[in-house]
Amino acid sequence: MTSKLIAPSVLAADFANLQRDIEMINTSDADWFHIDIMDGVFVPNISFGMPVLRDIAKHASKTIDVHLMIVDPDRYINTFAELGSDILTVHYEACTHLHRTLQAIKDAGMKAGVAMNPHTNVSLLEDVINSIDVVCIMSVNPGFGGQSFIENTYQKVAQLKEIILRKNANTLIEIDGGVSDKNAKQLVDAGADVLVAGSYIFKSTNPIQTIQDLKNRIK
Repeated sequence: MTSKLIAPSVLAADFANLQRDIEMINTSDADWFHIDIMDGVFVPNISFGMPVLRDIAKHASKTIDVHLMIVDPDRYINTFAELGSDILTVHYEACTHLHRTLQAIKDAGMKAGVAMNPHTNVSLLEDVINSIDVVCIMSVNPGFGGQSFIENTYQKVAQLKEIILRKNANTLIEIDGGVSDKNAKQLVDAGADVLVAGSYIFKSTNPIQTIQDLKNRIK
């Protein structure tokens, strides 16, 4: 059985001390950097853009998991590859030709992810699941950090896990939003492989310890 992964969400870091927080993730038990790119159109918020991602990639020593919450993500696939992204996740709701987009991401040398908003049914991925490396289930409405967890997520994870097993796919299930020590174990028990945590980690008094505790909880 593969070990479960923790991906701190850089959106919750202290941007005035970004290098310090990147180094903290490097030295912690975390596995990935989760980086949200928002355009203010697909979601009602704007996060950081290409120059910040490029600088994060310079200092990061772990997998860079980029989550695009933008319209028309196809325009930027090669750019994000050049900036150092290892995994590029696009939203199901933002892609007219999802299969083509997934192929373009892989052709650019990255792993391909698909994110789904809370109202989107996981059964819609059935036909393309074997082309997807990571499915990111949004357990809050996308756009802002620090929101409370949507309880229906456990059922969605179980449903998606059933599809992955039935289709004999190697897809990882990632959960993004409201993850804490209160729900981490239950999410992994439902079938999750990767937990994204932002505020829970960065607002704690000892982020390195918080990551370690979360990791121990999901072993």
